Amino acid sequence: MIVNGMALDVSWEDNETVEELLVYAQNGTITVNTTIYGGFEQVGSLPQSFSRNDVQMTTEPGDIVLYSGNQLVVFFSSNTWNYTKLGHINLAAEKLAGLLGGDSAVIEVKYE
Repeated sequence: MIVNGMALDVSWEDNETVEELLVYAQNGTITVNTTIYGGFEQVGSLPQSFSRNDVQMTTEPGDIVLYSGNQLVVFFSSNTWNYTKLGHINLAAEKLAGLLGGDSAVIEVKYE
């Protein structure tokens, strides 16, 4: 995953949604233009809907989730809601806040 031009190490979940997302990314990079929401996350629309397996969870900084089937959400703080977990960015919370705390971000998912 690349956020604002910075390549980040992601631990992806082993689930149907991640499989679908990565298959889609085989056809080219998925670019998501996100905006800040609630002061704790960046949210943007994916190019299509993906399978959902939502569960109530409290996110941690670095969590990547699917919201409403077609929204990619990346957290730099925490929130409790129903999401499908996609993965986790392996980066310190302070660095995530610096990277994701602006008004917007460009997030790219590449198949490698």
